[in-house]
Amino acid sequence: MCRYSKWQAIEKHNPKRTNFPLFFPAHIPFFFHPLHPHTHSHGETPDSWPTCLGSLMLSSVVPDSSTLSSFIISRLCTDTVYLLPFFISSPGLEKKETTNNVSLSLFLLAATGQQVDVEPEVFSYPVGKVTVTATDPVEFSSVSLSCFVSSGSSLSFLWLNGSSEVTASDRVQLTDGNTTLTIVSVTRYDQGPFRCHVFNAVSNGTSAPVNLSISFGPENINLTKSPSQDYYVEGSDISLLCSAVSRPAALFNWFLNRVPLSDTGPELRLINIKEDQSGNYSCQAFNNKTMRNETSQPSIISVLKPIVNASVTSSTNQPVEGNAVNLTCEAAGSFFARKWMKDGADLIQTGRVLSFQSLKKTDSGNYSCNISNPVSSVEAEYIMVVNYGPENVQIKGPSTISLNQTLTLTCSAESTPTANYTWKLNETKILNNSAVLTKHITDLSDSGEYTCEAMNRITEKTSSAVHGLTVTQDPPVSNVTVTANSTDLVEFSSVSLFCSSSGSSLSFLWLNGSSDVTASDRVQLTDGNTTLTIVSVTRYDQGPFRCHVFNPFSNGTSAPVNLSISFGPENIHLTKSPSQDYYVEGSDISLMCSAVSRPTALFNWFLNRVPLSDTGPELRLINIKEDQSGNYSCQAFNNKTMRNETSQPSIISPIVNASVTSSPNQPVEGNSVKLTCEAAGSVFARKWMKDGADLIQTGRVLSFQSLKKTDSGKYSCNISNPVSSVEAEYIMVVNYGPENVQIKGPSTISLNENLTLTCSAESTPTANFTWKLNETKILNNSAVLTKHITDLSDSGEYTCEAMNRITEKTSSAVHGLTVTQYLPENLIEGKTSVKLTCDADGSPSTRVWMKDGIPLVSGDRFSFHDGNRVLFINSVNRTDTGEFLCNVSNDFSFETAKCSLKVYCKY
Repeated sequence: MCRYSKWQAIEKHNPKRTNFPLFFPAHIPFFFHPLHPHTHSHGETPDSWPTCLGSLMLSSVVPDSSTLSSFIISRLCTDTVYLLPFFISSPGLEKKETTNNVSLSLFLLAATGQQVDVEPEVFSYPVGKVTVTATDPVEFSSVSLSCFVSSGSSLSFLWLNGSSEVTASDRVQLTDGNTTLTIVSVTRYDQGPFRCHVFNAVSNGTSAPVNLSISFGPENINLTKSPSQDYYVEGSDISLLCSAVSRPAALFNWFLNRVPLSDTGPELRLINIKEDQSGNYSCQAFNNKTMRNETSQPSIISVLKPIVNASVTSSTNQPVEGNAVNLTCEAAGSFFARKWMKDGADLIQTGRVLSFQSLKKTDSGNYSCNISNPVSSVEAEYIMVVNYGPENVQIKGPSTISLNQTLTLTCSAESTPTANYTWKLNETKILNNSAVLTKHITDLSDSGEYTCEAMNRITEKTSSAVHGLTVTQDPPVSNVTVTANSTDLVEFSSVSLFCSSSGSSLSFLWLNGSSDVTASDRVQLTDGNTTLTIVSVTRYDQGPFRCHVFNPFSNGTSAPVNLSISFGPENIHLTKSPSQDYYVEGSDISLMCSAVSRPTALFNWFLNRVPLSDTGPELRLINIKEDQSGNYSCQAFNNKTMRNETSQPSIISPIVNASVTSSPNQPVEGNSVKLTCEAAGSVFARKWMKDGADLIQTGRVLSFQSLKKTDSGKYSCNISNPVSSVEAEYIMVVNYGPENVQIKGPSTISLNENLTLTCSAESTPTANFTWKLNETKILNNSAVLTKHITDLSDSGEYTCEAMNRITEKTSSAVHGLTVTQYLPENLIEGKTSVKLTCDADGSPSTRVWMKDGIPLVSGDRFSFHDGNRVLFINSVNRTDTGEFLCNVSNDFSFETAKCSLKVYCKY
């Protein structure tokens, strides 16, 4: 009888169930030991079979065997085939696990003819879908993340933050078998991404990443204004911007002087702002998640009205000297400062009113008041005229007059405004409101005191002056005139002046300017002082001369007479512009000539005492050339005095057309040569250089008594004067040689090979070459001789003769050549000797022979010839097979040549 039990499994997370039968071989009894004993009759169907097992097979069961071959379950809820482990327990047998790395454990019963108990155990399901749930926290609160799995058993949980494993700490708690991750006092940097990794023995799974949206802030609130300035003119547009660090973005409210405004949002625009909108603006940021807020520092907005309609007014329309007056400065707008000025000069007063306690006449002037605030500035002006006087009243006119003449008296007074005048004669008014009194004298009673009274209609003050007048019957002095025998004089000549006048009992006095003229060695007064004679007149006697005539009751003075006294020229002066000692060719020069002369001198110009066509006080030399150098002079001529005077400068031209020439044209080593440095212009100094280095020679000619080849180079001659410097160059090539003739090429050669010999010589210019073989010419004018060797007779002495066509010298070198039979391709041991030749271009100093990397030494079979150039191997053997090297070197380089030999056996 077969007993079976109900399979026990974890099925709660698996939505699918599959019932299937178990098939067992009929001849083998199976016994199942149930987890929860429940016996069924043989052949009964179980109430429930394991979930999702698909088919279950038992194969290769051998009775009376101690082992069970295999037990396979396929299609375990997936398309994957699993080889399940099982244990066999039988009397006398160990419990043994048959396989590993599977997703669930199952114990089966197998019998070998006896009853065997199989112990079924719970098996593991694969990990299902993994999900994580969390809520979005506020910074510094706590948050929990929960990990859920749709199916699976024997699960382990691991939390990841990004790619890092999350482990427990002071702020991190892992509970409920690590299914719950709690972060205490979460910060904005704990945002994740968080993932939950779930695994068991057969599979694993990871949740999608979860990012925490952590609300924080607001903080670091900042208020800026645009444009950013201290003051704004009324009518400006201002933008206030508020920002804060916050998640989610903060909500903004605005305040003016701590009073809420209706405006919200990060920007507050103040359009066409008015003065009453001035104040302290602030913004408050609010986070509707964290329920926190922060207020900015206030930003001061100062709005000012521009200043307009400025004016200055006076407390009185007619300021009077000695009275008080106030000037008031007014304007519309926002005032900050006032500044008073008078006639453009600052005053110390700064207030609205400029006060004068007692006006002075000097207080008259142009007053201005500058009114400003940070956004505007205007200025108002007021011209204040201080009324004063009259004072300092004066009367001008004659004190004596004759009958039937016209009297003119003029009254003046210092007064603002101009005074009104009243005239009185002996206290009797005779004329009103005229500064000038004109009266025809008809009677002696017109004598007396003439009073002029000045009155200021604004100050209402009066002041007067008195002038005495005497009327006589004798004729007064009149018609005083002066004549001269000539007024156009030449210095050091003589002149006479004559004075005439009407009247009686006349006296005469001569004046020169304001000084009396008295008799002296040069001054004569004759004819009762009516004639003034000046002997040897000078330029300082020009006057003005006047004759003053007077009698006891009147006087008169003539009109001034000026004498025109011609003198000079003298103190002639010639200047140059620009003023310098030397000028470069192409300059523009201005020569100015001046002289003390009356009348003005006429000027003529001379170059090296030869008259030029130019006249006048200035001579302009434009783009001056060297042939214009010389002694310039100007002559000043006075066509009245018929005198002249001359002066001269000196001008130097530049250096041009510098050159260096050689004599002879083809310098040859050992010969003499001269380099000559020439230039046009005024040469002051020469300096010779070779290849940029100074030479000690400074003369016009640089001489070489016996040239050396080292004298070749670039010679330069620097020629200079104070206004210019030029340099000429000459490249001197010293012709020499030929010398040190050398032939390079092989000294031995085999038949049917090509011979190349190269001839060289030190020579300037390059030498021409001629080749000879045993004194027989074989090639002309080639440094390289190429010849195909066809006969042993090509051996001998090859001569290369070098000739320099300039020095006409020759020199030669000889090169010996030996023609040998060619080296056989097959070298037979003991039958052949070999000669190896090592040639190289340049100047070899050392040759070292080596075979297979080992230096060779001279011995029975190896010998060296021609300075190690030739290696002779006597009677080669098989050990000579290999690579021969020739190392050629000198102080500057190293070269290697190789040759391989192969030696064959005799037989």
